[in-house]
Amino acid sequence: MSRKIVIAGGSGLLGQYLTPVLQEKGYEVTILSRGKPKIENGVSYVYWDGETIGDWAKEIDGSYAVVNFTGRSINCIYTKKNKEEIINSRVNSVNILWQAIKQAKTAPQAFVNAGALAIYGNTREKCNEDSPHGTGFSAKVCQLWEEAFYGQSHPLVRQTLFRIGIVLTPEAGALEPLKKLVKLNLGGTVGSGKQYFSWIHIEDMIRMIIRAIEDESMQGTYNAATPKAPTNKEFMQTIRKVMGKRFAPPAPTPFVWLGAYLFMRTEPEIVLEGRYGYPKRLLNEGFEFVYEDLERALNNLINNH
Repeated sequence: MSRKIVIAGGSGLLGQYLTPVLQEKGYEVTILSRGKPKIENGVSYVYWDGETIGDWAKEIDGSYAVVNFTGRSINCIYTKKNKEEIINSRVNSVNILWQAIKQAKTAPQAFVNAGALAIYGNTREKCNEDSPHGTGFSAKVCQLWEEAFYGQSHPLVRQTLFRIGIVLTPEAGALEPLKKLVKLNLGGTVGSGKQYFSWIHIEDMIRMIIRAIEDESMQGTYNAATPKAPTNKEFMQTIRKVMGKRFAPPAPTPFVWLGAYLFMRTEPEIVLEGRYGYPKRLLNEGFEFVYEDLERALNNLINNH
């Protein structure tokens, strides 16, 4: 059987961490990207636009699995144009990948897709995979994303979707701006501080994806976050402790709104809203987190890299 994994949108953060792990396990990796075609560090980069069938579709035929991370960043102001791009980039990529899978002579045995915990909306309830969906733009995006993924199927292809929390990595990603704020003694509670911060260490996230690729019993929707979600206040206290900072002034909601729009050029809801995504299915199926404790995870990411 083929050992090729095709990663759509693999040039992004998750793809950068997943690719070397797959290579270490003996897989051949092809990344579908909007950049120029190239071969680098043993990885083949193939151009696609995420919307139409092209030569890239040949990469799907005979591959072992397809992993899709495609999606325009939500870290922006939600203008009408940006909203359309956020939705279309996710829905169109899923639809065109299904088209390539269905026209392949030999379909991959697994199709793994990214999703987000934002589907539960802004809530303080503990949400497992069966919890009701929320309201608002972010929840709508996730709903449309999942409908596109599950709206089609193939008899030989397993479908797995991860509703991903905030992925913590040593460099770049969500942790980087928070570290900078703490260094400047500005890493205090954001808004009310009561919003939940569902997170996952990059190592555990990659282990989940590998499992979804290889485990033939794994299919359907999974929450990808640690079992215990801290509030924003608890998270910021912990990161200050890990970085040796005792106190930082809080950022009241009005200042967050002002700063988000004027300086960060992003939607304030990204930091003011939250949800508690509980990984019920993963735990029931025996998945063990390497980094379940927040302080241990942050020590690893901040002080050991």
